[in-house]
Amino acid sequence: MKLSERKKAILAAIVETYIQTGEPVGSKLLATKLSFQVSPATIRSDMAWLFEMGYLEQPLTSAGRVPSHLGFREYIDSLMRCKPLTQDERREIDSLFNVRNPDPDKLLEDAAEALSDYTHCATVTSSITPKTVRIRRVEMIAAGQNTVVILMIASNGVIRNKICRMDFQVTEKLVEFFNKFANARLGGMNIATVSTNYINSLSIVLGEYSRIFTPLLVAIFELCKEINDGQYYLSGGTKLLEYNELNILVRDLLTMLEKRDTLQSLFTLEGEDFRVIIGKENQSMELADSSVVMTPYNVGGEPAGTVGLIGPVRIDYAKIIPHLEYFAKTLGDLLTDTFELHQ
Repeated sequence: MKLSERKKAILAAIVETYIQTGEPVGSKLLATKLSFQVSPATIRSDMAWLFEMGYLEQPLTSAGRVPSHLGFREYIDSLMRCKPLTQDERREIDSLFNVRNPDPDKLLEDAAEALSDYTHCATVTSSITPKTVRIRRVEMIAAGQNTVVILMIASNGVIRNKICRMDFQVTEKLVEFFNKFANARLGGMNIATVSTNYINSLSIVLGEYSRIFTPLLVAIFELCKEINDGQYYLSGGTKLLEYNELNILVRDLLTMLEKRDTLQSLFTLEGEDFRVIIGKENQSMELADSSVVMTPYNVGGEPAGTVGLIGPVRIDYAKIIPHLEYFAKTLGDLLTDTFELHQ
């Protein structure tokens, strides 16, 4: 059954009042929040109807009502009016970014931390490696008699390295040979196209050096995969401990968020401007009392990742969503500048 305009206004007022106070909302208080005159009896009748339809719940210790997860969903989908950012708020968000450090990974990591401090929620920033990213350079660096570091620099400025223990003595001649060989055959290649078959073919080409250098080629493949898979940065998980309504599940939630697979499945968007997953809409029991809000950002006009947060169901969505969208746009613009700098 569709909500009448009056019931919509009452539901919206209950949600917004509950977000502000965290307390059950009664009819007397609600009457002061409405922009139109209506009798307390009518308000109580409409609240009873909303309760029967599942939009409201009644705590055991109060005569007031609180929004159910269904009530929050109706509010977000149909009733919410987002609050435009003021110039001061835009400047405040702009000031959160450390534009002096052009490292894309550091920028994403710092962005997650800054967003967490700004929202008092757990936050995640993720990156999708653009399909145009190529290997700029590969370096084998001697780090001891039997130890080398494989360093890879991508065309978008991302740098990765891996330590390899060797069963032979590393000499200057071997380092020079491998660097020349690797860059001649891998330099300029699209990272996404570096396959196990191609690595195997390089191993064959190496001939008598195959046994020595194949572990290094495998390391290069792993670095390519790591760059291509993108990154996930979590910050502010312990801020969830500040919310009483999350106390029961928060420690299990923090453990779950430490897993990359969880972040990858949770913070994935497909053509949406933003997404809100409320409480029990989440598939994980650990998120039953939490909301997840996320929005994408673009780099060079292409989807490049997601900015999101996890907080209690009772967060100010009308404020958080436009702030998150502006934050994502600013991050995307900075990463675009960084990407162009490294072309």
